[in-house]
Amino acid sequence: MPVFRDDSSAEIAAALGSLPTGSAVSVVATRLLDLFTSGSIPPGTRLPPERQLAASLEVGRSAVREALAALEILGIVDVRPGSGTYLRGTVSELLPQSLSWGVLLGERNTAELLELRSGLEIYVARLAAERLTDAQLTNLRRHLDVMRVSIDDLKSFVKSDLAFHHDLASAAENRLLLDLLQVVRSLLRVWVERAVEEEGHARAALEEHEAVYRALAARDGDAAASAMAAHMTTASARLASAGADGTGDAAPGAA
Repeated sequence: MPVFRDDSSAEIAAALGSLPTGSAVSVVATRLLDLFTSGSIPPGTRLPPERQLAASLEVGRSAVREALAALEILGIVDVRPGSGTYLRGTVSELLPQSLSWGVLLGERNTAELLELRSGLEIYVARLAAERLTDAQLTNLRRHLDVMRVSIDDLKSFVKSDLAFHHDLASAAENRLLLDLLQVVRSLLRVWVERAVEEEGHARAALEEHEAVYRALAARDGDAAASAMAAHMTTASARLASAGADGTGDAAPGAA
């Protein structure tokens, strides 16, 4: 069980402010979520008691209780009887959680997610080519080496594939881009992490990653973006096909 830190209840309560008279439970939940994802409250923080939250928001305790119950279902907070309510994770962890539920409860559009992800990955490749250090480049090379020897071990291949993209995004030195990509990857994870046993896809994906790496090593932003665009075209096609057939399986290299 994580060790939770106490918080300054007065500051959190004051930050919420009051709501318009007659606001629904959903509005209370939205106000709380806005505060929790602002990045101003560390993960593991204990929240003010319901009574204090209700007074700050100028609503009934039942509205606060129902809102917190909804946020617990979303995985945003952890309600521990006899102890209190605690914020679960960081902003980059909370956003995928809440957005995942929003997509699941609403109309999912995988094609739009894939388009968004492609655009972000291409921009990341361009920035990383200009900003990554020699040490970061060496780390990306290690991921490729693991992918090469894991052609017949698809779980290891996909793990290194994902690590390559994550570390590439880190090398772009733009925290917001990294967080946005984490959100999108989280929403696509059900397909990305389930690999079909097809070695040909893995070899093709490895070649595409190698092309990205060569452009990065040359510090050529245009070439890196072009190579990533080519990779995203084939990877997105594999993911879209996996989503369309209803199996939930994606080929390695879809990451």
